[in-house]
Amino acid sequence: MPPTPAGELAVPQLHRAARIEDAIHKIVEHRLRRTGWKINIIAYAGYGAPGWARVLCRVLLGRPDTRQRARPEKVRGWRSFATLPAKHVTVTIEAGGVRHEAVADRSGFVDTVIEADFAPGWAPVRLSVPDAEPVEALVRILDPQVRFGILSDIDDTVMVTALPRPLLAAWNTFVLDEHARAAVPGMAVLYERLVTAHPGAPVFYLSTGAWNVAPTLTRFLSRHLYPAGPVLLTDWGPTADRWFRSGREHKRATLARLAREFPDVKWLLIGDDGQHDQEIYREFAAAHPDNVAGVAIRRLSPTQSVLAGSLPAPAGRPSAGPVGQKWLSAPDGAGLWQLLRNAGLV
Repeated sequence: MPPTPAGELAVPQLHRAARIEDAIHKIVEHRLRRTGWKINIIAYAGYGAPGWARVLCRVLLGRPDTRQRARPEKVRGWRSFATLPAKHVTVTIEAGGVRHEAVADRSGFVDTVIEADFAPGWAPVRLSVPDAEPVEALVRILDPQVRFGILSDIDDTVMVTALPRPLLAAWNTFVLDEHARAAVPGMAVLYERLVTAHPGAPVFYLSTGAWNVAPTLTRFLSRHLYPAGPVLLTDWGPTADRWFRSGREHKRATLARLAREFPDVKWLLIGDDGQHDQEIYREFAAAHPDNVAGVAIRRLSPTQSVLAGSLPAPAGRPSAGPVGQKWLSAPDGAGLWQLLRNAGLV
């Protein structure tokens, strides 16, 4: 590689997988645009505080759909992945009478923080690009007085999966009708009781799933009466320096970011013992003890643990957390609620 001329910054070279992906996208995009596909925006729920908000969306190429449907279709998971990103498109963001601009990355994502006058609660943000219908994104604005929040995993915590992980990823992503997915017993009631006991408390859902399934997960949460909240996912594609993103690093980075953005909020971390939630929560609680109100782990049955790719915990021996942390474990929402009440967290 030739040396960089004086006064110029070296531009990092993309990973081979990313270069291959970009080349394929360029060919496919050219052909799809010739057949009438146009740009559209998929808005995701964001969050913030008075004065600022994190805005999330994705810009995609899509086929105009003029079909009239008499009843809703079954939505198969593979449809969420039959998309093509519109790279480097400028998105105009309007909030509180202020206009901002952000440029989508190579995967079509916009993840930016804007400044505007927001009131606590849910606030609308208008997103637009040339030659496309503008859309509205919602952002959850936390009241500065809030001191308690809920951060929850999704798979096997709010939604039953109970399949081996490689098979689960393929089946849930590409085959299963979204209406066939079941909620974990008692968890929706638990979350509703928590937000009732802590008025104004935000609920964030954190998962290693792909952003492609965010609309599906949002509909699932609404259908099963979970409190509304931002769903924070990741992109499964190649990155600038590796073949695939790390789901665990995504969770670690998101937790650390929330601790920086809301230093006065103590989070109740809710997950399950099937994969890495306990390890990640334990690390976060040790590094940020002032940001953790407690940890609630949904305990899988021995069969579910084996199917989820982990060993079942020994009977009668709950997982230990950092010293001084309230670390609770039960098989369902009703059991966790009782433990949380006994621990004084509600």
